[in-house]
Parts: sequence; structure tokens; C-alpha cells
Amino acid sequence: MVDVEFIKKRHEAGWSIRKIARQLEVSRQTVRKVLEAPAEPPTYTSVRPRPSPVMDPFIGFVAQWLRDDETAPRKQRHTAKRAYDRLVDEHGFTGAEVTVRQAVARLRGRRVEAYVPLEAPWGRIAQADFGGAVVTILGERTEVALFCMRAKASKVPFVVALPSERLEALLAGHVEAFKFFGGVFSEVWYDNPKTAVTKILSGPERIEHERLSQLRAHYLFDSSFCTPARGNEKGSVENLVGYVRRNALVPHTRSFSSLEALNAHLRAWCERERSRHAAAWEVESAALSGLPKHPFSPSVSRPVVVNKTSLVTVDRVRYSVPVTHVGRRLRSECFVERVEVFNGSTCVAVHMRSYVRGATVLHLGHYLDAFERKPRAALSCAALSSADPVFTAARDLALRTQEGHRTFAAVLLLAREFGLVRLADALREAMATGAVTPERVRQLALNAAHRVPRPVEVPASLQIPLPSADLTCYDELAVCAS
Repeated sequence: MVDVEFIKKRHEAGWSIRKIARQLEVSRQTVRKVLEAPAEPPTYTSVRPRPSPVMDPFIGFVAQWLRDDETAPRKQRHTAKRAYDRLVDEHGFTGAEVTVRQAVARLRGRRVEAYVPLEAPWGRIAQADFGGAVVTILGERTEVALFCMRAKASKVPFVVALPSERLEALLAGHVEAFKFFGGVFSEVWYDNPKTAVTKILSGPERIEHERLSQLRAHYLFDSSFCTPARGNEKGSVENLVGYVRRNALVPHTRSFSSLEALNAHLRAWCERERSRHAAAWEVESAALSGLPKHPFSPSVSRPVVVNKTSLVTVDRVRYSVPVTHVGRRLRSECFVERVEVFNGSTCVAVHMRSYVRGATVLHLGHYLDAFERKPRAALSCAALSSADPVFTAARDLALRTQEGHRTFAAVLLLAREFGLVRLADALREAMATGAVTPERVRQLALNAAHRVPRPVEVPASLQIPLPSADLTCYDELAVCAS
């Protein structure tokens, strides 16, 4: 670079090309090239790649393998190590592994994918996805599913914690999200969750789950699914999942009393985020479609059969139904928080949803009709453990008498008249004050249900004023008697 500067400066000062060449001991042609070229350091450009006698005979095989990989599954493509092994096993390659690695790197090159900036019109696009988080509920570390939806234009987020990522959770997340936004977006973008997509077709075509189609028909929005393994196509909500974990759920030691308390915390955080984007949200909210007049039921229907122990199985959890339905085919409606069982249009059982695989959820009231025919079964009924503890105490008391099973069954049958809650209160009072008999427990339940009627109010127009009674005449009688 010093010579270039020397040549240019001396030539400007009037030196001839011959004099400069003689002074630097270079050819005059070199001096002319320097004067015509820009003042940059010389570079060397290889006209042809350096020969590799060991690798060159095999480079065609490796290139063909890499071309075939373009249609292969992403996780079943050649690595440099696998290419080396195949060359050794199939073609007798004697070179080093690093030689193959360098050749594979040259053939692959550095591929940088180009992206197109996208525009989101106001009120048109929302992106939805599930993510996971670990939180502390009642002192125990619990993994919850976070349903996230974000307005693409205004960036306003919505998050709700759910026990799972099942289809009913996806439906419930949409219902809560549209309620939070106060309207419906024209289009919602998704990944390809198995709960919502039953089959991926070519291009953007998908076969959706029937319930997702019903949800779209209810709220009148379109669904759009991303290319598989291309999360960047809905990067707004992909980033939201991590943003929620870092900002709304930190510190991780924070404890919540229940899932409802966690969701109240998340809802307050979403409201603060909406306030932060207030200007953009005001424009976007005006462009949303209105909510339907009637609510959508976020449940999934499944047919169930009642077995001999009056249980139905839903998602590997057994729930009890009244014994009068044994052997029948019923319909279950699975919500996120509860399970309802129907016989036609009549709801015959409602249980809190359990997510413990293999669990059994029982209700004592469902077995009352069986105790009329099988009174001894009342003493060992498994549903007693999930009922009020007073029933277990009464059972233990009944075991001490010879005909205790009949007495205990007769007491339980009173629940058909008073309900289990009122019966438990009456039974508790009977055990505390005296004997436990069906007649006495029934009377105590009737006493507790009795309400003193309110006094009759006589209208002023019907009220007749009466003079005060004169009792002095009775004083005279008293004197005479004495």
C-alpha cells in the first residue's frame, strides 16, 4: 500500500512513469496499472478451486446425496459424518473425515433464507398458539398450558392458563379471548395442533376438527394454518409465549392459591399490556366484528356406556352416574373444568373434571336407589370417601349394631327427599344429641327446613281501632272473694 501511495504522489508531482519504475525497481506496466486502479490493496482471486486428489474422485457421490436430501425428511438427511461413513463403506475412501467435512461445507454453501415484511390490517389478523409454563399452585410445582392470542396489528395480547392443550381447552381459550377483546378478528392463524387439525394436506389445505369448524361458524372468522415446522410464519404469538413467561410469571417462586387466582393475575397483566398499546388498540377494536348474541359452549361430545358399577369412562377417568342408567349409552360433554353426562337432553350427572389418569370420581347420591335393594352395600360403598365425613362416621357407628346396615341405608335414602347437604347437617345434629334413627334424622331435617312464616300485614283500611280493656271490674271481684 505504501508503494501505491508513493507512485500516485510522485506522478502528481510530475515524475515520469519511467523514473518511478526505475526508483521502485518495477516494470512500467505495473506503474501504469497502479495509476489506473483505485487506491485499494491488491487481492488474489482464485480462478479455479484448489485440486484435492483424495476427494475429487468422490465429490460427485456426495453432491448427489445432498441433492437427494432436499426431498428427504429434515431429520433423516446426510450429515458430514454419515457421508464419510458411506464413502468408506461403499467406495473405499481412504482420506480423512475432515476432508469430507470441508467438501460437504463447500457443496452446501451458506444458505440464508429471505423473508418478506408483512402488513396486518386493523382488526383482520390474530395469531393463536399454546405454550407451557411451570407455576406454583398451593405450594406444588405444576405445569400448565398457556393459551395465547395476540392481535397482529396492535400487538395486544391475551393469555389464559388451562390444565391441558386438549380440544376443549382450545375452544375455551377462543371463547375467553374473544370476550377479552370484545370482538372477533376476520382471520386467526394457527400452527398445526393435532387437537384442531385431523389431517395436513398439500399447501395450506387442512382437514379441521368438526368442533373447530363449528367454532368458526359461530364467530364467523377464517382459519389459516402455517407451513409445518415454520413457526416464523406466526412469530408474533410465538414470541408472546416467551414474553409471558419472562414478564408475567417471574419470579417463579410466586405462589397462587388456585388456577383461578393464576388466571386473575394473567388477566390483570393483559389489561396492563392493553393500556400500554392504548392508541393502537383504539383503532383495532373499532375494526373488530361484534360478538354473537348467543354464547358458544366450549365442550367436546363423546358417547359413553355405563358399566355394571354405574361408571362411564372419559379420557381414561371414570365418573359415576345414577344406577338407573346402568347398561345404557349416554353422551358426555367435556369442558375444561367439568364433565356433564346426558341421557338425551336431560343432564343426569355433573362432575368436576379430573386430569389424573386412572382416577375414579364418585358421587354418593348416584347409588341411593341401589341401597333400597342392597342395604348391606351401603356400609362399604366407595362413594362414602368422597362425601361428607359425617356419613363415614355414621357408617362406623352402624357397624356396631346387628341391623346397622338397614338403619344406615334407610338414613342414606333420606337424601332423595332432602339432598345430601341437608341430610349431612341433620345427621351431624342427631349424632351429637342422641340416637341415630331414620325417623329422628328425618324429623331433624324437617325442623331445619321449617321456616316461621312472616306475620300477615293488615292494610290500614281494614284495621279497626279498639278501646283499651278496663280491668278494674276484676278488682271488685277479687275484693268480694276475700
